[in-house]
Amino acid sequence: MIYLSHLYSFRESAVKKICVIPARGGSKRIPKKNIIDFFGKPLIAWTIESAIRSDLFDDIIVSTDSDEIGNISKSFGAKVFKRVDFADDVTPVSEATINTVTNLNYSNRDIIYQLMANCPLRTEHDILSATEYFDGLETFDSLISCFKFGWMNPWWALKKIDGKYSPLFEISRNIRSQDLEELFCPTGSIWISTLDSLLKQNSYYTGNHTYFNIPMMSAMDIDDVDDLNMAKAFFLMKNKKLDLKIEKN
Repeated sequence: MIYLSHLYSFRESAVKKICVIPARGGSKRIPKKNIIDFFGKPLIAWTIESAIRSDLFDDIIVSTDSDEIGNISKSFGAKVFKRVDFADDVTPVSEATINTVTNLNYSNRDIIYQLMANCPLRTEHDILSATEYFDGLETFDSLISCFKFGWMNPWWALKKIDGKYSPLFEISRNIRSQDLEELFCPTGSIWISTLDSLLKQNSYYTGNHTYFNIPMMSAMDIDDVDDLNMAKAFFLMKNKKLDLKIEKN
């Protein structure tokens, strides 16, 4: 079943920018995660509103299996694609995005953004910065947002096997942390690809993809309760509601 606020139309000559916000209803670690209250709004509303404020997209579509999520999303200004497939917790989220845009018959030349609903601190400025970077690329056809590791530096990571800990990376214990190479982690905040590449590879990891570094706060990806608590602390810091001095690089 597909329900949209109006019929879609496009000109073959125009390249559209389409925002897809996947939002499954059956989250387990945080029940109804995508619509829990986050400082007075459903979590998904923060993503919808940042997409709207960017003034970038021809269509902003929440792709969901949940009528409740769909109704809330429409109330905040998004269109809704009600999907019946790719709504489990095993299928890669890119499959849901591809299912959405192919059912809506977009052109292979269009640019498909995937903004995860559980990244409430990503702003329109982050979206526009990633877009400017992507638009300037000549050798890559997709982009995945990432952030730089800080205090939890993976160079010092340990793995636990049969109750024993051992280093994940073999590096000298005498190297100072500031002398180690910088490491980055992908985040679901902002993913961009041409539809053609997305369809060919069935993923934003097209093999011809690159990464775009965004601030850790903007990259905050809420999956469990610990993530949610950290996102709340980041929000309060960002909005100066915590009496903390925020150090800048």
